[in-house]
Amino acid sequence: MATPQLSPGVLIREVDLTVGRAENVLDNIGGIAGPFVKGPVNEVTQINTSQGLIDTFGKPQSANAQYEYWMTASSFLTYGGVLKIVRTDDDNLNNANAGVGIASTTSAKIKNFDDYEANFKTATNFTYAAKTPGSWANNLKVCFIDNAADQTLGITTDDPSNAGMVIGFGVTTAITAATIPGDGTTSTFTGYLKGIITGVSTDATGKASTIDVKVVSRVSSGGTETKIDYSEGDPINSFEAGETLFFVNNAGINTGGGGATGRSEPIATQTDWYDSQTLGLTNSTVFWKTIAPKPLTSNFVASRQGKNDSMHIVVIDDTGSITGIQGNILETHLNLSKAKDAIADGETGKKTYYKDFLALNSSQIYAGYNPSQAHDAYFNTVPLVDGFTGGGTSPNYTKFSVADGTWGQNAQGVHFASLGNVSYTFTGGQDYSSGTGNYTATLGGLLTSYNLFENRDDVAVDFLMMGPGCSTEQESQAKANLLISIAGKRKDCMATVSPHRANVVNVTNARTQTNNILKFFSPLSSSSYCVFDTGYKYMFDRFNNEFRFVPCNGDVAGLMVRTGIFAFPWFSPAGQQRGIINNAIKLAYSPSKEQRDLLYSSRINPIINQKGAGILLFGDKTGLGYASAFDRINVRRLFLTIEQSLEGAANAQLFELNDVNTRSNFVNIVEPFLRDVQAKRGLFDFLVVCDETNNTPDVIDNNEFRADIFLKPTKSINFVTLTFVATRTGVSFEEVVGTV
Repeated sequence: MATPQLSPGVLIREVDLTVGRAENVLDNIGGIAGPFVKGPVNEVTQINTSQGLIDTFGKPQSANAQYEYWMTASSFLTYGGVLKIVRTDDDNLNNANAGVGIASTTSAKIKNFDDYEANFKTATNFTYAAKTPGSWANNLKVCFIDNAADQTLGITTDDPSNAGMVIGFGVTTAITAATIPGDGTTSTFTGYLKGIITGVSTDATGKASTIDVKVVSRVSSGGTETKIDYSEGDPINSFEAGETLFFVNNAGINTGGGGATGRSEPIATQTDWYDSQTLGLTNSTVFWKTIAPKPLTSNFVASRQGKNDSMHIVVIDDTGSITGIQGNILETHLNLSKAKDAIADGETGKKTYYKDFLALNSSQIYAGYNPSQAHDAYFNTVPLVDGFTGGGTSPNYTKFSVADGTWGQNAQGVHFASLGNVSYTFTGGQDYSSGTGNYTATLGGLLTSYNLFENRDDVAVDFLMMGPGCSTEQESQAKANLLISIAGKRKDCMATVSPHRANVVNVTNARTQTNNILKFFSPLSSSSYCVFDTGYKYMFDRFNNEFRFVPCNGDVAGLMVRTGIFAFPWFSPAGQQRGIINNAIKLAYSPSKEQRDLLYSSRINPIINQKGAGILLFGDKTGLGYASAFDRINVRRLFLTIEQSLEGAANAQLFELNDVNTRSNFVNIVEPFLRDVQAKRGLFDFLVVCDETNNTPDVIDNNEFRADIFLKPTKSINFVTLTFVATRTGVSFEEVVGTV
């Protein structure tokens, strides 16, 4: 009703009858489940390219005919579709990993990201683990470095223990009248420099030793201790060659300026510790300094009075078992943080806490064990970054709690513990059924995987591909029936099914092959939401340099995708125009005309090698067991396309008023869409009824909205009859037309 005007004027009204729209849909999403080499387990993962298939799920394997799953998936992608894959679970699957403090291999199965977040993020039995289960990551190497030491000092002693050279103990050197630059002023310092021993080694001759030292503080002659950071070449912030080094035991520091319990030695040589650090590879030498500068303290942590949180992590195919290239660097993650709340500079919300970062950004590894006492890993008895350890009574010695250095806490005021330069080699990764190199998936595991496609609201998919069958014909039939059932429940996709492998491959008699196929498909459920084929194609496996027989259900789904791309879904995907099978050298079974007659009448679409045309799909029946318009692929796909396209328009009517305006709006959306389909040869005719005749008072009172859409689908040509009639010269064609 128009708003009444109380004074003269012009009232402008708008009535929107365009709410909602019919969306054009592209049915190009395939779905398959199976035992892949790697990849997330029991999780739907989308793959867009063959390279993406390799990167995420690995390459095809000869063992247990695993290549059939992989090459079915790969075949589908060649037709222009995208693919959703579920890697099937198995009790034996394990992630390769680096265990914590144990000699034996740690057992850890991390199925996917959600599983990691829920169950493994705080794990204490592994330091790092492969991102997905399987033996593929065995021998993967993770190289780690942080700021454990500042300098490497050469000492002439041949008896490190007598010199007090023990990890965790201290070292000092006297400083006399050294200049300290200030802000416009200069002062002199007298006292001593403190450091902690973080590493000890002796040369091959046993006549000289080196120690790694972390510089921690200076102590003035008056007893004032100042925390400092190492500065190369600065005599008051670093140890220098020619100075005398005093070794300090855990009784503390002599406050007199460098004297200590223990021995003293001259510093023969001094080098920057980071300059000599390598990644610890088996067959090559790579220095960390060629990867990145030394990790120190991030700006985020420094601004919160914390220290020493930064780390570098590099993931390497050390032996070449993954990529075929020894020492191939797979991932480089620089300046990650030990602080749980760390954020990257200038990037709001981008976490740099190493666990979170790796979980979201690495394709190779997760982090598990969070070193809560990382000091202990390097330093005997919690040598704290800014003070020596033990029970001494020196007033210049600062005690820290063990928790102070713990990784994984917020940054405020925390001096994070260091591990130094460490390499981890992964072991313990296992595959299916009987461990390493086995890819036999159980029927139960496969059914569980395919059930993840059941909910159409959660997972969009247009084609469910069977891939290969199982070990027995009965299990293959059970697998096929599940796919048919899922498609029938969803009512927005189609299942594609090939026969049991033993029905056709290596069966030399064509009659036997025909009977085997008829026997296989006969008990399968009747449904217009599935397509049956006869094919196993012979194609080249470039990864294993072999020719393989592969089921054609991936190709049949691909043909429907290609038809939708280059024509329209309501065109048949069969025949010479649109039915050519990709990458097929020959068929395990190419039925004759007589055999095709038997198969086609039993709702099975032959795949044939047609002279002059090639290998092609030669039928367009659905798996419906009785005569109906829906026993043809093009009709089923026409209705799927229209139903999904109009679903958006129907959703827009939810919670609107069921009145003439709403109903008119809906009709105004639907009819133009159907006219477009009709113009593109999908329909002979249609009728949309959405008015008071089907939206009766009872319907309205029940909060329902009804629209009846009547469609007359076009039909594909399955049978062609050509009759050639010879007539006498004097007979006109009009006389004989209609008589033969």
